[in-house]
Amino acid sequence: MRTLNLGILAHVDAGKTSLTERLLFDTGIIDKLGSVDTGSTQTDSLELERQRGITIRAAVVSFTIGNTVVNLIDTPGHPDFIAEVERVLGLLDAAVVVVSAVEGVQAQTRVLVRALQRLSVPFLFFINKVDRLGARYDEVLEAIANQLPVRPIAMSAVIDAGSKLARVEAVDLGGEPVFTTLCETLAENDDALLGDYVLAPDRLSTERLGRCLADQVAKGLVHPAFAGAATTGVGVPALASAIATILPHRRLDPDGPVVGKIFKIERGWGGEKLSYIDLKSGTIQLRQYLNLPKGPARVTGIHVFEAGRIDTVASLRAGQIARISGLGSARTGDMVGTDLLSAGRHQFAPPTLETCVRAKRPSDNAALWLALNQLAEQDPLINLRRNEDANEVFVSLYGEVQKEVIQSTLLTDFGLEAMFEASTVICVERLVGSGTGLEIIFKEPNPFIATVGLRVEPRPEGAGNSFALEVDLGQMPASFYRAVEETVFETLKQGILGWQIIDCHVAMTSARQSSPTSTAADFRQLTPLVLATALSAAQTVVCEPVDRFYVEAPAATLNGLLTLLAKSGASTKDSVIANGVVRLEGTIASAMIQSIQHQVPGLTSGMGTMETSFDHYAPAAGSQRSRRRSGPDPFNRTEYLLRMRRNLAGTNPAIEKGDWSS
Repeated sequence: MRTLNLGILAHVDAGKTSLTERLLFDTGIIDKLGSVDTGSTQTDSLELERQRGITIRAAVVSFTIGNTVVNLIDTPGHPDFIAEVERVLGLLDAAVVVVSAVEGVQAQTRVLVRALQRLSVPFLFFINKVDRLGARYDEVLEAIANQLPVRPIAMSAVIDAGSKLARVEAVDLGGEPVFTTLCETLAENDDALLGDYVLAPDRLSTERLGRCLADQVAKGLVHPAFAGAATTGVGVPALASAIATILPHRRLDPDGPVVGKIFKIERGWGGEKLSYIDLKSGTIQLRQYLNLPKGPARVTGIHVFEAGRIDTVASLRAGQIARISGLGSARTGDMVGTDLLSAGRHQFAPPTLETCVRAKRPSDNAALWLALNQLAEQDPLINLRRNEDANEVFVSLYGEVQKEVIQSTLLTDFGLEAMFEASTVICVERLVGSGTGLEIIFKEPNPFIATVGLRVEPRPEGAGNSFALEVDLGQMPASFYRAVEETVFETLKQGILGWQIIDCHVAMTSARQSSPTSTAADFRQLTPLVLATALSAAQTVVCEPVDRFYVEAPAATLNGLLTLLAKSGASTKDSVIANGVVRLEGTIASAMIQSIQHQVPGLTSGMGTMETSFDHYAPAAGSQRSRRRSGPDPFNRTEYLLRMRRNLAGTNPAIEKGDWSS
């Protein structure tokens, strides 16, 4: 049997959950179709998902098409939950991108296609809702070709599009003009096919074209496009056949080393942690110890997704997805087994909004912190941050809907009423130049038994933060170097003005210890001071997030829209007027998005739409904005050392008397 990890991705309301439901029904997994509108779908299990009719958490279900076992992963379409999509993309062998035949290519469609291509995940298109009023199959197919960096190949013909009588027929690859069009498209990437097409066309057959098509799909060179209506099932059988025959499957090695990834965390009825694992290689047995980033953990239960069920089993083999109990230290995104360092970079930008959360009852503050920590296990990108002095907790967000979901989850799952302040934009800091810092052991004013020297320098935009050792590794235990590296990345989360520093390289240039007195704690406590000195010498500039926007509205409203965008500081890079509709594209500071979105409906008599997605960071206009810090401030040496003294006084009375070396 072949095994295929398949993702279904789409902009919100394009119909991907309905398509999932239809595939499950057609393959015999469920005997009654659920409905998004009534909240009865198989993969939307959260109460809030059923109430809102949107997918919030990724869901897994397994079924079989022919000789292919499909692990289907239903993902959120709302941009507020893009982080959930991100965690799934790395698991996929292939994907189906669902596009509405009514709305066409939307902002999230562009984001998802770019991410799939960065990860080299093959995909095909399913143009859904061809039976809805206003369906435009041919126009949407053309828009896919013009607005996305893909080569779509029409695999369906739609009759009576836009009506309840809409029918979908599979195109005949051997008939004209399809045969000629397909030959010409595939020949662009296949010299042998091109030669035969020109010199020996009799050698070409539909079987050969089918094999060539599958090969180029696997390489991401072409993207078949199917049409249908998920709610009625029209066109879905042809899509299911393509999933089993055209899309590439994975090669399994159940006897190899254990390699897998945890892509989802949830809690059971008794509060126990349940880890969702995609096993790429090897076999996991019950009561076996698994290597995790925070140390080994023993498997106490294995529940495999198979044939639409969740079965309790004694072992998990490569190619299967399971829910495992017992991994207490696991976090979403952790690698499992022998390959703990290949988790890879995020494929989406971090959240650009932040909000302060407070318990409605002050007595619930401790419980609120614990509950938010559990939610951070499920979604690490909420970037939980705490200011103990002011008793404030901050979480990062992609949008206001996500805030509502967190608030509802705290109430329904933990019984906590929480208050959320207005969301603010999260800025970042970038280095202006290079800088160094050095604290030498036994030399004033260094109170720690350690020598640490650091150099910081800017990296290219989007490169992320990095750390390197430029010292003799043999002069100290490895744990001391590890303490410095971990502390560097932690300290970079709050720069000179309190924002996270990005695209920064840090090199350790000096190191010394005094054995056996020095400890890893000396290096952890000294490193922030040295790094603060280096960063202050390099200086930073505050950068704000900038979004790319897409506006579509009646052409008569163009002047009003351009005036609004200009007043908001937007940069319009592309504008097209066709068939009485204007399409504007450009960039604008994320802080202005909400205000513009509220004004667009009024300016366009309710007929305009605006979609946005994160694009880049740019230096913020005006004075340097600062953010209130949490925890000790290494940029204020006196305050930092006093905090360290107070923190350590409880465990070492000698420190209270001023003896830092005790």
